[in-house]
Order: sequence, then structure tokens, then C-alpha cells
Amino acid sequence: MRIAIVNDTAMAMEALKRVLLTVPGHEISWIARDGIEAVARCARDTPDLILMDLFMPVMDGVEATRQIMKQSPCAIIIVTASVSKNAGKVFEAMGYGARDAVNVPILGTQESSESAQLLLTKITTIAKLIGKSSPTSSLKPQTSKLTSFSTHSTLLPPLVAIGSSTGGPKALATILSRLPANFGAAIAIIQHVDMQFSAGLVDWLNQQTPLTVQLATVGDRLEKGIVLVASTNDHLSLRSDLTLHYIKEPIDYPYRPSIDVFFKSLAQYWNHKETAVLLTGMGQDGAQGLSLLRSQGWHTIAQDEESSIVYGMPKAAVQLNAAVEILPPEAIATNLIQQIMFRQSGIPKSDTRQSNR
Repeated sequence: MRIAIVNDTAMAMEALKRVLLTVPGHEISWIARDGIEAVARCARDTPDLILMDLFMPVMDGVEATRQIMKQSPCAIIIVTASVSKNAGKVFEAMGYGARDAVNVPILGTQESSESAQLLLTKITTIAKLIGKSSPTSSLKPQTSKLTSFSTHSTLLPPLVAIGSSTGGPKALATILSRLPANFGAAIAIIQHVDMQFSAGLVDWLNQQTPLTVQLATVGDRLEKGIVLVASTNDHLSLRSDLTLHYIKEPIDYPYRPSIDVFFKSLAQYWNHKETAVLLTGMGQDGAQGLSLLRSQGWHTIAQDEESSIVYGMPKAAVQLNAAVEILPPEAIATNLIQQIMFRQSGIPKSDTRQSNR
């Protein structure tokens, strides 16, 4: 892979170079020392991946990410001194299209090997997503036979299931910020995000919405008014007893946690017709699952191209005819409120749906 480094700190820059050059096939395309230089160099020579610092003179990594994704998009990983301490800025950058984030590897410490390996693992995942390496396997359904399950079905709350990836945090914040505190549905979110800052994502989302946002833990049930966010690098899945748990398979699937795995578990066990949303993101994760839910009568929504930071996952859903509606985040929020309001009133929602386009 051709990888660019954007960092104004000599020590961090040297650490990143050393780590990258331990892997045959990785080459450093260029180095920039601030955001403005990075934007200009990326326009002339777009690499496969950029390792972007957050705090730099002249232009920081958030603004540089925004401009690069608008002018000459490519994969971006935020590399900062502390992801957890800078979670707000990290999610701001992810809202503009950064794919992931990791701490700067520190050379000469006991943790150096571990931190270097974490960075290389993330680069390997990005390589799979952008087609720079061959995935060793494809996503396989967890079961070959879909069955309905009626236990507790009369007690199920209305449900909104949301999948998102690159650019997802900003879209999620836009939607959640528009929902009222008494929103009468459970919400489950699968955001492609490393477990090391899933807690930071939850904290940040809690600042954007009157709803309560929590990490999804093993044994949780989907409850009205609670937003649960997948919180590990394994896949969140619904069990037959309608509790949540995490599964490792498919083990080498590049999208973790996988939206498809969760959506397919809903299709198998959630015996009500609910609402599922697929937001901006690289790749195709979630499209098959959304299609399956639509085939079972769910109301399915894909984010539109104009508002998507990366029109990958929603595009794949549209191509599969998986989306009943195609909307920007602001309209998705309005639609969700209408869906729940009409459901609570018992009056069928008038046919305001758009056809796929």
C-alpha cells in the first residue's frame, strides 16, 4: 500500500515510518507536516491511505480530513497521542470520513510491539476494504435457515436498527439529536469502530441527544428509549431469547462489528416488522442484511448519496433494492419520529414513501 504520513512531530513521524517499513509492500508515498500541506499533496498524489495526526499548526487533522474527503478522498486513519483523551476530535474527524483511529506507536517501550501491531492490524483491515489485499473469506450467514420466533413477541418495543461506518458518527449525531427524549422505540447501533474508543463514542453521542446512549453488553435487551451501541470488536447479535451477545464468526470478516451479522440476527429472531437504517460507509456491509429485512416487511432506509461521506454501503443497498426510502440524515430523523408516532396512534402511516432512485 502507498501510505502517507501527516504529522508535525519528528518522534511520531519516525515511529510511524519504522512501523510501516517492517511490512513488505508498504511504501511511504509522502510526508506532510500540517493539514494544508496534506490537502495539497493529496490532490496531486492521492495515496491509498493517510495516517493523520489530530493536532498540527496551520490546519489540524479534523479540517484536513474534511477537505481531503471532499476534494480527493482516500482512506484515513487518525493517529494521535491518545484516542481516549481526544475522543471528541476523533469522532469529529470520523464524521468527515476518517475510517478509524489509533494511538501513536511509542518506540523503545514494553508496549511498543503491541501498539505497532495494532496499527498494522488496522492498516491490514483498511487494505481489505479498499481492495488492496484479497479477503480470505466472505461473510457467511450464521444459519442456513431463517425461522421466526414468537417468544415475548407481544412485549417487544418498537425498534430502530442503524448501521454506519465512515462518516457515521456525524450522521448518527444528526439523527439522534432530532429525536425527542420520549422517543418511543429502542435503538440499536452498529458503528464500525474499534472497541478501544467505543466508550468514547457513547459519551460523545450522549452529548448530542436527550436519549440515553449505552454500550451494548452481553445479556442486554432492547428497551424503549435506550440507545445501545455495539462495543467490542466481535459481532453484536440477537439470540433466540431476544438478548444481545457477541460472536466471533465470521472471524476474518474485515467489518467489525458487522452490520450484516446483526441485521440477519434481527431477521431471524425479531418477529415484528420494524425500521432499519443503513448510513454512510465504505464497502458493502449491511446491504445484504437490509435487503433481508425488507423482504420480511421491515421499513428500510438508506442514506442518500449527496449527504454520505462515502457512498459505499448505502449504494450497495440501493443496488440490491434493499431500501424503501433514500434520505439524508435530517429526513431520516423526521421519518423515524413519524413511524413511531403513527405506530403508537394505531393509525397506518400515510404512503409518503419515496421509490428507490
